[in-house]
Amino acid sequence: MQDEQKYRLNKFIAHAGICSRRKAADLVKAGKVKVNGKVETNPAVEVTNSDKIEYEGKVVKADKKLIYLLLNKPKGVVTTMDDEQGRKTVWDIVRSKVNTRIFPVGRLDMYTTGLLLLTNDGDLALKLSHPKHKVKKIYHIQLDQPLKEKDLKLIQDGLKLDDGIAEVDVISYLKGRDKHEVGIELHMGKNRIIRRIFEHLNYSIQRLDRVYYAGLTKKDLPRGWSRFLTKQEIIMLRHFT
Repeated sequence: MQDEQKYRLNKFIAHAGICSRRKAADLVKAGKVKVNGKVETNPAVEVTNSDKIEYEGKVVKADKKLIYLLLNKPKGVVTTMDDEQGRKTVWDIVRSKVNTRIFPVGRLDMYTTGLLLLTNDGDLALKLSHPKHKVKKIYHIQLDQPLKEKDLKLIQDGLKLDDGIAEVDVISYLKGRDKHEVGIELHMGKNRIIRRIFEHLNYSIQRLDRVYYAGLTKKDLPRGWSRFLTKQEIIMLRHFT
């Protein structure tokens, strides 16, 4: 009889579609996961499908059917699977399309719109979120006032913020629009980095929309709609990372 496949506990939790592998490690360390009836706090302990793994009192199984869903997130929706304040979540939008738990890769704040990938592929989520892979993202931004050319150059050269230099790959005015609207391409994933850049220069962002993420675009995907990735897109993402 062939031995059962073994997983590290945090990888098992990720494959069950609960969260990313990194977040799963935090859940285990916090004592929120049981293995065969006992709390386990070591994310690296090895388990198999024969073990009874529980999270929040429910038995979870490593799901081999991987799901990849692309959402064009509307404004006013939080990038979580549930919200203590009762706000609308991305899970509320996509739950009718899937019969297993998926989770967002990275975050868009409540007021940012655009592309968001949701999946139960913990390995891919971890790779896409890791800074070393330099995942390309493009945003369209509408400001409360025209962006001065000197400020555009400051951003392109790299602004110094409290946590270091804000590295932007490309910034430019949007073709055919006035100077209230700009596009930014970047690879870094620091929290609220675009909003912080413009706040630092005393601009207020009226609209922030992610239009490109890791080779994926919003083509034929209206705001608030979602779709499953094609086989070609899944291969592209795996190759990309």
